[in-house]
Amino acid sequence: MKTVDAAATGTRDKLIEAAITRLRRSGLSGAGINEIVRESGAPKGSVYHFFPKGKEQIVREGLERYSERVVAFIDSALSTRRKRGEKVKALFNAFAERIELGEFRHSCPVGTVCLDLDSELEGLRLVVAASFDQYLKAIEAHFPFQDRRRAKSFAGLLLTAIEGAYIRGRADRSSKPFREAGAWLAELVEQAET
Repeated sequence: MKTVDAAATGTRDKLIEAAITRLRRSGLSGAGINEIVRESGAPKGSVYHFFPKGKEQIVREGLERYSERVVAFIDSALSTRRKRGEKVKALFNAFAERIELGEFRHSCPVGTVCLDLDSELEGLRLVVAASFDQYLKAIEAHFPFQDRRRAKSFAGLLLTAIEGAYIRGRADRSSKPFREAGAWLAELVEQAET
């Protein structure tokens, strides 16, 4: 019985991981059921077995899983430095390395899905908004501004720059947008009042 459960969990995980990969490469429009099945190698019927609500369910679960990883990634990158400017550079350099490892073909799936949303996908919009909120909180926690609104605003600026750098990085096939933004924002935060 355990072998069947392990195999089922493995198939389900493969499908979620395949959805994440497809979302990172092509957004919501490139993560159809057929593409996810092809990427995962799982039988097509298993999608509907594990995700009876179809594409929206697998995308939601994929985004939620990916978001947990990004929060840990952000925390790890920001925990390596003490000064605010160094933290910013470390964060942007970590994202630069991430886009390089993906050979400039992978973006943040939360950002790519957001670009494909329409009014019929309100449930996914809420997942996207919650993911961005988690990222903001993870960043904000590492910048001890006395004014918490200022810390939240600064975290928002960093997140906006990261998402924009993904777009430019893919277009230019370069990590330079991350590194440049990180250098400028590090300089700005060092000059800012706490």
